[in-house]
Amino acid sequence: MSMLDRIRSVEERVAAACERSGRQAEDVHIIAVTKYVSLDTAKEAFRSGLSNLGENRWQDAQEKWLALSGGEHASDDETPVWHFIGSLQTNKVKDVIGKFTYIHSLDRLSLAEAIHKRAAQLGIIVPCFIQVNVSGEESKHGLQPEELPAFLDKLASYPGVRPIGLMTMAPYELEPEETRPVFRALRQLRDEIRASSAHAQDLIHLSMGMSNDFEVAIEEGATWVRLGTTLVGKEEE
Repeated sequence: MSMLDRIRSVEERVAAACERSGRQAEDVHIIAVTKYVSLDTAKEAFRSGLSNLGENRWQDAQEKWLALSGGEHASDDETPVWHFIGSLQTNKVKDVIGKFTYIHSLDRLSLAEAIHKRAAQLGIIVPCFIQVNVSGEESKHGLQPEELPAFLDKLASYPGVRPIGLMTMAPYELEPEETRPVFRALRQLRDEIRASSAHAQDLIHLSMGMSNDFEVAIEEGATWVRLGTTLVGKEEE
């Protein structure tokens, strides 16, 4: 299946999930996760209309970023919007902030402080998703749901960080329907915290859903879905 065919198929599946849940397809944004594909495939994805690209390690993303966004004469409308979707080490913040527009994995105050300091140096504000470990899996990063209110209060001390939503990763399930409680819980957590915290008014977005379960995530309120294999394929480990 060609890239354009895969894009068309995903767009149809997004539209169907939105129709089932009474949502508008334009409210769901697709991130093409290019971490397992070559530079040529990443270029093809961008040129095929996938303007949001996601990577989870700077050392793997560097070649693609330099090729697609690092040119002296590249303008904003000629370059992708980059999303950092993996766990971000504080010692990599200097490499990532300023190149990646969105951070999807804010999960500790030491990282918030590092992002804030780098943002201040660059004169920018960084939109971030707070990662929450809704499923409780030990292998997953993220805050526990009950830690979110205090975390948001403390985050107010770092104005270079702008929390715009929550992110979670559901366990891989052979039956995608089994992921629904995780996605529903994240949406409910967002709604509850926005109703109760003065520091959560910009917390609108939900980054959740991947190739195996994105339709369920959309039905439960996802505004950003992170799609690799089903959208751009998989070439490299």
